[in-house]
Amino acid sequence: IGVTGSVGKTGVKEAIFGSLDRASRGAAHRSVRSYNNHVGVPLSLARMGARSRFAVFEMGMNHAGEIAPLADHVRPHVAVITTIAPAHIENLGSMEAIADEKAQIFAGLAKDGTAVIPADSEYAERLIGHARACGVNIVTFGRSKDADVRMLDAIPQANGGSIVTADLGEQRLCYTVAEPGEHWIANSLAVMAAVRAAGGALAAAGLALA
Repeated sequence: IGVTGSVGKTGVKEAIFGSLDRASRGAAHRSVRSYNNHVGVPLSLARMGARSRFAVFEMGMNHAGEIAPLADHVRPHVAVITTIAPAHIENLGSMEAIADEKAQIFAGLAKDGTAVIPADSEYAERLIGHARACGVNIVTFGRSKDADVRMLDAIPQANGGSIVTADLGEQRLCYTVAEPGEHWIANSLAVMAAVRAAGGALAAAGLALA
């Protein structure tokens, strides 16, 4: 699984790893800290154990042309974009250019791979267009009524976390997110979408998020 986005990359990467590590009983691998550049990604690949069933890699950029080589190294089966925000806009020039650069992760997807896209982003259709051009499967997440992994309800908890109910089309899930903040509700939906696309256990993902 490859994870990119303007913000939230490391947290979502860690949450996906925690979910898949629990499901596979320790047979998951991930890039440590935020090793997400032209040095960190190959290093993280080199460190992956031969018996790993799942692996999660973070990919970052601050200039155009940096995501595609990282995606080509990893060749992910699932590519997640957390969100599009004005990080490094001074180098990219516009929000549209940031979205276009992040979407280059889809070009590295393996055959029959899945693009996981934030439905609530104003650049969602732009990202979906890039994914369609690559001929990959598309899964959207968010509060939008059209999202494939859709938040139905979120109840704040005394500890700052939330109890989230999500609709995944063929099933509904209710799970606890320990991390506080509205952004972690959205992050949890991205995690569920990625875990399902990777063939992991959603119940384990719910326990990991808690």
